[in-house]
Amino acid sequence: MKTQIGQDVVQVGQLLAAGQVVGIPTETVYGLAGNALDPDAVLTIFRVKNRPAFDPLILHTNSIDRLHDYVTEIPPPARQLAEAFWPGPLTLLLPKHERVPDLVTSGLPMVAVRVPNHPLTLALLASLDFPLAAPSANPFGYISPTTAQHVADQLGEQVPYILDGGPATVGLESTIVGFEQGKPVVYRLGGMALDQIEAVVGPVDVRSHSTSNPKAPGMLSSHYAPRVPLTLLPMGSNPEPSLRAGALAFRQPFSGIPAAQQRILSETGNLAEAARNLFAHLRQLDALDLDLIYAETVPSQGLGTAINDRLRRAAVR
Repeated sequence: MKTQIGQDVVQVGQLLAAGQVVGIPTETVYGLAGNALDPDAVLTIFRVKNRPAFDPLILHTNSIDRLHDYVTEIPPPARQLAEAFWPGPLTLLLPKHERVPDLVTSGLPMVAVRVPNHPLTLALLASLDFPLAAPSANPFGYISPTTAQHVADQLGEQVPYILDGGPATVGLESTIVGFEQGKPVVYRLGGMALDQIEAVVGPVDVRSHSTSNPKAPGMLSSHYAPRVPLTLLPMGSNPEPSLRAGALAFRQPFSGIPAAQQRILSETGNLAEAARNLFAHLRQLDALDLDLIYAETVPSQGLGTAINDRLRRAAVR
């Protein structure tokens, strides 16, 4: 099967309606999408990604109004967040409607839902009479894709079509928020900064790691990892000199490592730019002939908290 890369929303809709899975753009990362109400399509997502069945998927739709078809309740703070940030890099964990297959939620009573902020995918979702299950379009545990070409490089001819929406503008997966006893809980740090969420609903708890049986997508403690071993460095420190190492630095290159084997997240210290560059730079380093990648942490504020979360999990072996 020859994979097409293009912008034909109608063709993609036809493929999805026929039970196939495709690559789609979002503002966070590219997704591997299938009809969320079709268990066979959902099984294909798990198979193509080689994703364990205990790791639930996120359901995507194009408006708050359509949520009632897929969830049984929208608590007031959830509605506040949805109205403030959708479309956007925020996922809400809500009680699932019985029409959503248990396979999507890994048998859990809650379903993760969001409205992505990308014009092509919003147009696609508006044209469909079903939501899309769409985890990141990469082999399970590997670096998330932020361009259509990344998807093609990783999944090859396992998908018939990749909708090309250009580079992801956020570059980190969505922040996932659930509710326990009516209070918001962050299950995954991501492209929506905590201070933005707290400005709407007040203080939140953060519980973003699980070694197995996660309550929400993206909670596994080892994830987003390059094939080359990655070692974390505290911000401002310098690694051991090495001709066989690569480096992912925050603002400026390290001494003792060849310049061609280094990538800078943001020379100006802009955390949004650093988030956009994170996965693409990790991929470039992973494609080099290296023994080790050093990764410098960034300031733990705003999106920096989520960037450091991804780096920590990429370093787990």
